[in-house]
Amino acid sequence: MSETDGADASITPQALMGYHELLGMQVVEWEEGRAVVELTIEPKHLNRSGNVHGGVLASMLDSALSLAGLHCDVPGNIRRGMTLSLTTTFVGPARQGVLRATGTLRGGGQKTFMTSGEIVDEQGNLVAMGEGSFRRRSGSESSQGVPDPQLREPSE
Repeated sequence: MSETDGADASITPQALMGYHELLGMQVVEWEEGRAVVELTIEPKHLNRSGNVHGGVLASMLDSALSLAGLHCDVPGNIRRGMTLSLTTTFVGPARQGVLRATGTLRGGGQKTFMTSGEIVDEQGNLVAMGEGSFRRRSGSESSQGVPDPQLREPSE
């Protein structure tokens, strides 16, 4: 059983987006300065050699690294950002099981921040590592974030 089965339901509204769902990623841990994303490998994630496609790994790193700098504790609020640069190094193949990407905030200011992280398989083998620079969108500079428009009630 994966740790995603016990993922904190409070993470879902702020962290997940359509692209996560498309690939099958789940945010299983999220706190100030750190985020963990997991993915259960399925045939759709594999390249012609039977390994997880590098694009899937880069997407996992992009998500974990960016979320590490966008945590918000205010219920109903969200922080948004965009990737400025992402460097990914592929270290070893992955073919089955659960992959775990961990992103850690390394520095930056109110607008721009830098993170690094890695992906490991179920045995703890390093699959990929990366680092990135990200920009917080307007209103997301504060840890208080901004109201999440998806949580607004419809007008009567």
